[in-house]
Amino acid sequence: MAHPILMPKPGQMTEECTLVAWLKNEGDVVKKGDVLFEIETDKSNMDVESFEAGVLLKQVVAVGQTVPVNAVCGYVGEPGEAVPDAPSIPAAPAVLVPPVPVTATTPVPAVAPVAVAVTPTVVGDVRLRISPRASRLAADSGIDPRTITGTGPEGRIIERDVKAAAAKPAAAAKPAAPVAVAASASDEDTPRQLSRMRRVIAERLTLSATTVPQFTVTVAVDVTKLLALRTEFKAAGTLLTITDFIVSAAAQTLAEFPDVNSRTDGVSVWPRRRVHMGLAVALSDGLVVPVIRDADRLPLEVLHTRAAALAEGARNGALSPDDLAGSTFTISNLGMLGVDEFSAIINPGESAILAVSSVVPTPVAVGDGIGIRQIMKLTLTSDHRLVDGELAARFLNALRRRLQDADAFRGDLLNG
Repeated sequence: MAHPILMPKPGQMTEECTLVAWLKNEGDVVKKGDVLFEIETDKSNMDVESFEAGVLLKQVVAVGQTVPVNAVCGYVGEPGEAVPDAPSIPAAPAVLVPPVPVTATTPVPAVAPVAVAVTPTVVGDVRLRISPRASRLAADSGIDPRTITGTGPEGRIIERDVKAAAAKPAAAAKPAAPVAVAASASDEDTPRQLSRMRRVIAERLTLSATTVPQFTVTVAVDVTKLLALRTEFKAAGTLLTITDFIVSAAAQTLAEFPDVNSRTDGVSVWPRRRVHMGLAVALSDGLVVPVIRDADRLPLEVLHTRAAALAEGARNGALSPDDLAGSTFTISNLGMLGVDEFSAIINPGESAILAVSSVVPTPVAVGDGIGIRQIMKLTLTSDHRLVDGELAARFLNALRRRLQDADAFRGDLLNG
């Protein structure tokens, strides 16, 4: 019988995915484990393999179509085998685009708002075929993908096409003729759609901010000795970041305060004794949170290696759904961006999130005098249903003690 190939459910919160490329054509031989198609979730891309052998009898879902998880995407079976009628697939939700505002002095016919379905880029009546990695690279490079000729399957634009386009010298631009701008023209550009990732981030964090009673507590941490230790080990060839020390100290502190590492729905509490640390990584079109599992059991150098690999994978779109699921606590670090202090919104399924600000040289009392110390502010946002102010304060003070104990980190590095 013909075997249906379903859209997988990559993560607990994932409800729909976009099919971005078929890697097998109808009639192609399929072996178990062959990659049939590539999908895009709200966090990453992944390949979907066949669990059956035979031929690809039918492609039900078209490239660029967004469908719910567990929807039938295609059928694999014996050559000539009958394919059942696939159930209808609900269309992606439409997004209402309001008309561009005009002034009363500009007579225009009335236009009703237009419902625009969220689809991949379309040029005229031709769908622009481009891989997600190529799309991100084009956006980062400031290249219009419509000017690139794709060399991938069915003319799809792939990463190497964007790199080749970026390597070409820019053509000399001709001086543009002056354009008369009507005094009544709107100052607003044509609205664009939020990316799928942005919409999912908005939905989840709006849910968190409006259903979870959140409060913040901030402490200032003197990291003068920690920076000196980092410089010392850097000179010896051990490259570490401030984030590595924070992840290590936070993981140890979460093991000490398991309630901060747990979650609640307001009625029940799910204790979690394992510490899976989420690290927020900014991308050009949104934010992802790759996860370091059992972070409290890992030495500093291993934490550094894993954090660097996950951040690189996130920026290249190479992470698997497993890399992005299951965090019990999240760290959001804006210290490299000159931020004095900020607070973050708790990720759904967690009870707290730590916001890390910049290290700022600050005059402080040292003994009976004044000295310049390297101060970094940490802000913990907590779910008040599970974490009260006293617990949050004790957690942050324990974290501060660990970060200010450079000798303990030295011992970890030397013994790791």
